[in-house]
Amino acid sequence: MLRFCVHYGLHFIFPLFIALYFYRTKWKTVYGIFLLAMLIDLDHLLATPIFDPNRCSINFHPLHSYYAIGTYVVMLFFTKTRVFGIALLLHILADSADCFLMSLEG
Repeated sequence: MLRFCVHYGLHFIFPLFIALYFYRTKWKTVYGIFLLAMLIDLDHLLATPIFDPNRCSINFHPLHSYYAIGTYVVMLFFTKTRVFGIALLLHILADSADCFLMSLEG
């Protein structure tokens, strides 16, 4: 239950706070972009099984690979892609926290 709450809290609630705090005037648009970052989970369709609750997605799925994460970091340096980079890295943060908590479960 803890893993579920942390994972989905980081996917939905934490990005809302980031949008509200840093992008007050356009928080709805930014939060929408943050939610659209969930689309990187489409790479799960390439895996068998598609969903495995005990699989760490970091560096397993193509859009969750270290190379992709490096691209998301580079996106932070450009004004036009910064919000997208933040959105994708927030998604990776949520998945990383899930992997960490999964490792503690044994």
